[in-house]
Amino acid sequence: MGPWLDAFVPAFGMIALGAFLKRRLLREDAVRAGIEKLVFYVLLPCLLASSIAAVNLGSLPVGGMAAALWLTLLLGTGASLLLARAFGQAHPAATSVLQGGIRFNNLLGFAISGAVFGAAGTGLAAVATGLIVPCVQVIVTLAFAMGGGRSRPRPLAMLRQVALNPLIIGCASGFLLAALGGLPAGLAPLARTLGQASVALGLLAVGAALGAEAMRDRLPLQGATAAWKLLAMPALTLLLCRLFGLEALPATIATLFMALPTASTAYVMARMMGGDAPIMAAMTTMQHVVAVATLPLWLMILWAVLPLP
Repeated sequence: MGPWLDAFVPAFGMIALGAFLKRRLLREDAVRAGIEKLVFYVLLPCLLASSIAAVNLGSLPVGGMAAALWLTLLLGTGASLLLARAFGQAHPAATSVLQGGIRFNNLLGFAISGAVFGAAGTGLAAVATGLIVPCVQVIVTLAFAMGGGRSRPRPLAMLRQVALNPLIIGCASGFLLAALGGLPAGLAPLARTLGQASVALGLLAVGAALGAEAMRDRLPLQGATAAWKLLAMPALTLLLCRLFGLEALPATIATLFMALPTASTAYVMARMMGGDAPIMAAMTTMQHVVAVATLPLWLMILWAVLPLP
Protein backbone atom coordinates (compact mmCIF):
# COMPACT_ATOMS: atom_id res chain seq x y z
CA MET A 1 0.00 0.00 0.00
CA GLY A 2 2.93 2.33 0.71
CA PRO A 3 4.14 2.70 -2.92
CA TRP A 4 0.57 3.47 -4.03
CA LEU A 5 0.21 6.23 -1.46
CA ASP A 6 3.67 7.53 -2.32
CA ALA A 7 2.66 7.71 -5.98
CA PHE A 8 -0.79 9.24 -5.85
CA VAL A 9 -1.00 11.32 -2.68
CA PRO A 10 1.91 13.65 -3.62
CA ALA A 11 0.87 13.91 -7.28
CA PHE A 12 -2.80 14.67 -6.77
CA GLY A 13 -2.05 16.48 -3.51
CA MET A 14 0.08 19.01 -5.40
CA ILE A 15 -2.69 19.49 -7.96
CA ALA A 16 -5.17 20.15 -5.14
CA LEU A 17 -2.68 22.49 -3.46
CA GLY A 18 -2.31 24.38 -6.74
CA ALA A 19 -6.08 24.88 -6.89
CA PHE A 20 -6.05 26.11 -3.27
CA LEU A 21 -3.13 28.50 -3.81
CA LYS A 22 -4.89 30.00 -6.82
CA ARG A 23 -7.66 31.18 -4.51
CA ARG A 24 -5.59 32.10 -1.46
CA LEU A 25 -1.99 33.03 -2.26
CA LEU A 26 -1.25 33.11 -6.01
CA ARG A 27 -4.28 35.02 -7.22
CA GLU A 28 -2.46 37.09 -9.84
CA ASP A 29 -2.70 35.65 -13.35
CA ALA A 30 0.74 37.04 -14.19
CA VAL A 31 2.39 35.02 -11.41
CA ARG A 32 0.79 31.77 -12.53
CA ALA A 33 1.60 32.52 -16.18
CA GLY A 34 5.25 33.08 -15.20
CA ILE A 35 5.39 29.72 -13.42
CA GLU A 36 3.84 27.96 -16.44
CA LYS A 37 6.40 29.55 -18.79
CA LEU A 38 9.29 28.61 -16.51
CA VAL A 39 8.14 24.98 -16.41
CA PHE A 40 7.40 24.76 -20.14
CA TYR A 41 10.47 26.54 -21.51
CA VAL A 42 13.18 25.62 -18.97
CA LEU A 43 12.43 23.07 -16.25
CA LEU A 44 10.53 20.38 -18.17
CA PRO A 45 12.99 20.34 -21.12
CA CYS A 46 15.77 19.85 -18.52
CA LEU A 47 13.86 16.93 -17.00
CA LEU A 48 13.40 15.30 -20.41
CA ALA A 49 16.98 15.87 -21.56
CA SER A 50 18.61 14.70 -18.31
CA SER A 51 16.34 11.65 -17.91
CA ILE A 52 16.77 10.42 -21.49
CA ALA A 53 20.52 11.18 -21.49
CA ALA A 54 20.99 8.90 -18.46
CA VAL A 55 19.34 5.93 -20.18
CA ASN A 56 21.19 3.23 -22.10
CA LEU A 57 18.96 3.32 -25.16
CA GLY A 58 20.56 0.20 -26.58
CA SER A 59 19.17 -1.85 -23.70
CA LEU A 60 15.59 -0.59 -24.10
CA PRO A 61 12.90 -1.72 -26.57
CA VAL A 62 12.56 1.77 -28.05
CA GLY A 63 11.30 0.39 -31.36
CA GLY A 64 8.56 -1.67 -29.72
CA MET A 65 7.48 1.23 -27.51
CA ALA A 66 7.43 3.56 -30.53
CA ALA A 67 5.31 1.14 -32.55
CA ALA A 68 2.77 0.66 -29.76
CA LEU A 69 2.55 4.34 -28.81
CA TRP A 70 2.48 5.78 -32.33
CA LEU A 71 -0.11 3.31 -33.56
CA THR A 72 -2.27 4.05 -30.52
CA LEU A 73 -1.99 7.80 -31.17
CA LEU A 74 -2.94 7.41 -34.83
CA LEU A 75 -5.95 5.27 -33.98
CA GLY A 76 -6.82 7.68 -31.17
CA THR A 77 -6.70 10.60 -33.58
CA GLY A 78 -9.19 8.94 -35.92
CA ALA A 79 -11.48 7.93 -33.06
CA SER A 80 -11.40 11.42 -31.50
CA LEU A 81 -12.32 13.12 -34.77
CA LEU A 82 -15.14 10.61 -35.35
CA LEU A 83 -16.35 11.25 -31.80
CA ALA A 84 -16.45 15.01 -32.42
CA ARG A 85 -18.35 14.43 -35.64
CA ALA A 86 -20.82 12.09 -33.94
CA PHE A 87 -21.63 14.87 -31.44
CA GLY A 88 -22.04 17.39 -34.27
CA GLN A 89 -19.13 19.60 -33.20
CA ALA A 90 -17.65 22.27 -35.46
CA HIS A 91 -13.92 22.38 -36.21
CA PRO A 92 -12.89 24.45 -33.13
CA ALA A 93 -14.57 21.99 -30.77
CA ALA A 94 -13.26 19.04 -32.79
CA THR A 95 -9.68 20.19 -32.15
CA SER A 96 -10.47 20.28 -28.42
CA VAL A 97 -11.89 16.75 -28.54
CA LEU A 98 -8.71 15.70 -30.35
CA GLN A 99 -6.51 17.26 -27.67
CA GLY A 100 -8.67 15.69 -24.98
CA GLY A 101 -8.39 12.32 -26.71
CA ILE A 102 -4.65 12.02 -27.34
CA ARG A 103 -2.68 14.55 -25.23
CA PHE A 104 -1.35 13.69 -21.78
CA ASN A 105 -0.12 15.30 -18.55
CA ASN A 106 3.48 14.11 -18.66
CA LEU A 107 4.34 15.72 -15.30
CA LEU A 108 1.78 13.51 -13.59
CA GLY A 109 3.23 10.55 -15.46
CA PHE A 110 6.76 11.34 -14.26
CA ALA A 111 5.57 11.73 -10.66
CA ILE A 112 3.79 8.36 -10.62
CA SER A 113 6.41 6.43 -12.63
CA GLY A 114 9.25 7.64 -10.41
CA ALA A 115 7.37 7.00 -7.17
CA VAL A 116 6.33 3.44 -8.09
CA PHE A 117 9.21 2.21 -10.26
CA GLY A 118 12.15 4.40 -9.21
CA ALA A 119 14.91 5.50 -11.57
CA ALA A 120 14.03 2.81 -14.14
CA GLY A 121 10.48 4.15 -14.28
CA THR A 122 11.67 7.73 -14.66
CA GLY A 123 14.02 6.80 -17.49
CA LEU A 124 11.32 4.92 -19.38
CA ALA A 125 8.89 7.77 -18.71
CA ALA A 126 11.35 10.12 -20.41
CA VAL A 127 11.63 7.76 -23.39
CA ALA A 128 7.83 7.50 -23.62
CA THR A 129 7.56 11.28 -23.51
CA GLY A 130 10.23 11.61 -26.18
CA LEU A 131 8.24 9.29 -28.44
CA ILE A 132 4.80 10.76 -27.75
CA VAL A 133 5.43 14.52 -27.74
CA PRO A 134 6.67 14.98 -31.34
CA CYS A 135 3.92 12.75 -32.72
CA VAL A 136 1.18 14.55 -30.77
CA GLN A 137 2.51 18.01 -31.62
CA VAL A 138 2.56 17.23 -35.34
CA ILE A 139 -0.99 15.82 -35.25
CA VAL A 140 -2.47 18.69 -33.22
CA THR A 141 -0.65 21.39 -35.21
CA LEU A 142 -1.96 19.92 -38.47
CA ALA A 143 -5.48 19.73 -37.04
CA PHE A 144 -5.48 23.41 -36.12
CA ALA A 145 -3.93 24.43 -39.44
CA MET A 146 -6.60 22.60 -41.45
CA GLY A 147 -9.51 24.49 -39.86
CA GLY A 148 -12.45 25.33 -42.01
CA GLY A 149 -12.39 28.82 -43.44
CA ARG A 150 -8.74 29.44 -42.64
CA SER A 151 -5.90 30.03 -45.06
CA ARG A 152 -4.18 27.03 -46.56
CA PRO A 153 -1.75 25.24 -44.25
CA ARG A 154 1.86 26.42 -44.61
CA PRO A 155 4.16 23.40 -44.26
CA LEU A 156 7.28 25.41 -43.39
CA ALA A 157 5.46 27.38 -40.69
CA MET A 158 4.06 24.18 -39.18
CA LEU A 159 7.47 22.51 -39.32
CA ARG A 160 9.03 25.51 -37.58
CA GLN A 161 6.37 25.47 -34.85
CA VAL A 162 6.94 21.78 -34.16
CA ALA A 163 10.75 22.01 -34.32
CA LEU A 164 10.88 24.96 -31.88
CA ASN A 165 8.63 23.29 -29.30
CA PRO A 166 10.70 23.25 -26.06
CA LEU A 167 9.55 19.72 -25.21
CA ILE A 168 10.66 18.40 -28.58
CA ILE A 169 14.00 20.19 -28.19
CA GLY A 170 14.42 18.63 -24.74
CA CYS A 171 13.61 15.15 -26.06
CA ALA A 172 15.92 15.50 -29.08
CA SER A 173 18.74 16.78 -26.87
CA GLY A 174 18.27 13.84 -24.50
CA PHE A 175 18.41 11.25 -27.29
CA LEU A 176 21.53 12.92 -28.75
CA LEU A 177 23.25 13.08 -25.35
CA ALA A 178 22.35 9.45 -24.66
CA ALA A 179 24.00 8.45 -27.93
CA LEU A 180 27.11 10.45 -26.95
CA GLY A 181 27.37 8.84 -23.52
CA GLY A 182 25.30 11.18 -21.35
CA LEU A 183 25.65 14.65 -19.86
CA PRO A 184 29.17 15.75 -18.88
CA ALA A 185 30.20 16.06 -15.24
CA GLY A 186 28.82 19.15 -13.57
CA LEU A 187 26.02 19.68 -16.05
CA ALA A 188 24.31 16.39 -15.20
CA PRO A 189 23.42 17.30 -11.58
CA LEU A 190 22.42 20.82 -12.64
CA ALA A 191 20.02 19.52 -15.28
CA ARG A 192 18.63 16.89 -12.87
CA THR A 193 18.00 19.51 -10.18
CA LEU A 194 16.18 21.79 -12.60
CA GLY A 195 14.22 18.82 -13.93
CA GLN A 196 13.12 17.73 -10.47
CA ALA A 197 11.74 21.20 -9.83
CA SER A 198 9.50 20.88 -12.89
CA VAL A 199 7.37 18.13 -11.33
CA ALA A 200 6.35 20.06 -8.22
CA LEU A 201 5.92 23.44 -9.91
CA GLY A 202 4.22 21.88 -12.92
CA LEU A 203 1.63 20.00 -10.87
CA LEU A 204 0.91 23.13 -8.82
CA ALA A 205 0.35 24.99 -12.10
CA VAL A 206 -1.99 22.23 -13.31
CA GLY A 207 -4.10 22.60 -10.18
CA ALA A 208 -4.22 26.38 -10.58
CA ALA A 209 -5.41 26.00 -14.18
CA LEU A 210 -8.36 23.75 -13.33
CA GLY A 211 -11.81 25.12 -12.57
CA ALA A 212 -14.91 23.34 -11.29
CA GLU A 213 -17.16 25.95 -12.88
CA ALA A 214 -16.19 24.73 -16.37
CA MET A 215 -17.31 21.14 -15.87
CA ARG A 216 -20.97 21.74 -16.74
CA ASP A 217 -20.24 22.52 -20.40
CA ARG A 218 -21.46 19.77 -22.79
CA LEU A 219 -21.29 16.95 -20.28
CA PRO A 220 -22.09 14.06 -22.70
CA LEU A 221 -19.23 15.10 -24.98
CA GLN A 222 -16.88 15.47 -22.02
CA GLY A 223 -17.85 12.07 -20.65
CA ALA A 224 -17.37 10.31 -23.99
CA THR A 225 -13.96 11.94 -24.51
CA ALA A 226 -12.86 11.08 -20.96
CA ALA A 227 -13.96 7.46 -21.41
CA TRP A 228 -11.97 7.21 -24.63
CA LYS A 229 -8.85 8.86 -23.18
CA LEU A 230 -8.77 7.24 -19.74
CA LEU A 231 -10.10 3.77 -20.56
CA ALA A 232 -9.96 2.92 -24.27
CA MET A 233 -6.56 4.46 -25.11
CA PRO A 234 -4.63 2.61 -22.36
CA ALA A 235 -6.48 -0.63 -23.14
CA LEU A 236 -5.47 -0.33 -26.79
CA THR A 237 -1.88 0.46 -25.79
CA LEU A 238 -1.66 -2.56 -23.50
CA LEU A 239 -3.01 -4.81 -26.26
CA LEU A 240 -0.45 -3.49 -28.76
CA CYS A 241 2.38 -3.83 -26.23
CA ARG A 242 1.48 -7.48 -25.73
CA LEU A 243 1.25 -8.04 -29.49
CA PHE A 244 4.69 -6.47 -30.01
CA GLY A 245 6.17 -8.54 -27.18
CA LEU A 246 7.29 -5.69 -24.92
CA GLU A 247 8.66 -6.58 -21.51
CA ALA A 248 6.62 -5.83 -18.41
CA LEU A 249 8.08 -2.49 -17.32
CA PRO A 250 8.20 -0.77 -20.76
CA ALA A 251 4.66 -2.01 -21.45
CA THR A 252 3.53 -0.68 -18.08
CA ILE A 253 5.03 2.78 -18.60
CA ALA A 254 3.63 3.01 -22.15
CA THR A 255 0.15 2.03 -20.94
CA LEU A 256 0.35 4.33 -17.92
CA PHE A 257 1.22 7.33 -20.09
CA MET A 258 -1.71 6.67 -22.39
CA ALA A 259 -3.95 6.50 -19.30
CA LEU A 260 -2.99 10.02 -18.16
CA PRO A 261 -5.50 12.88 -18.33
CA THR A 262 -5.01 15.45 -21.06
CA ALA A 263 -2.37 18.18 -20.73
CA SER A 264 -3.27 21.36 -18.90
CA THR A 265 -1.50 23.31 -21.65
CA ALA A 266 -4.17 22.08 -24.08
CA TYR A 267 -6.35 24.98 -22.90
CA VAL A 268 -3.65 27.50 -23.78
CA MET A 269 -3.17 25.92 -27.20
CA ALA A 270 -6.92 25.96 -27.84
CA ARG A 271 -7.15 29.63 -26.85
CA MET A 272 -4.14 30.70 -28.93
CA MET A 273 -4.85 28.69 -32.09
CA GLY A 274 -8.59 29.07 -32.60
CA GLY A 275 -9.91 26.03 -30.75
CA ASP A 276 -12.89 25.80 -28.40
CA ALA A 277 -11.25 26.97 -25.17
CA PRO A 278 -14.30 26.58 -22.85
CA ILE A 279 -14.86 22.90 -23.69
CA MET A 280 -11.10 22.31 -23.49
CA ALA A 281 -11.04 23.73 -19.95
CA ALA A 282 -14.01 21.55 -19.05
CA MET A 283 -12.40 18.38 -20.45
CA THR A 284 -9.12 19.10 -18.67
CA THR A 285 -10.86 19.51 -15.33
CA MET A 286 -13.11 16.45 -15.71
CA GLN A 287 -10.30 14.17 -16.83
CA HIS A 288 -8.08 15.09 -13.89
CA VAL A 289 -10.95 14.45 -11.47
CA VAL A 290 -11.83 11.09 -13.04
CA ALA A 291 -8.15 10.07 -13.25
CA VAL A 292 -8.01 9.99 -9.45
CA ALA A 293 -9.93 6.71 -9.79
CA THR A 294 -8.81 5.41 -13.19
CA LEU A 295 -5.03 5.68 -12.76
CA PRO A 296 -4.89 3.46 -9.63
CA LEU A 297 -7.25 1.07 -11.43
CA TRP A 298 -4.89 0.82 -14.38
CA LEU A 299 -1.90 0.18 -12.15
CA MET A 300 -3.82 -2.66 -10.46
CA ILE A 301 -4.71 -4.10 -13.88
CA LEU A 302 -1.10 -3.86 -15.05
CA TRP A 303 0.16 -5.54 -11.88
CA ALA A 304 -2.33 -8.36 -12.41
CA VAL A 305 -1.66 -8.84 -16.13
CA LEU A 306 2.11 -8.26 -16.39
CA PRO A 307 4.93 -9.96 -14.43
CA LEU A 308 6.00 -6.80 -12.63
CA PRO A 309 8.41 -7.10 -9.65
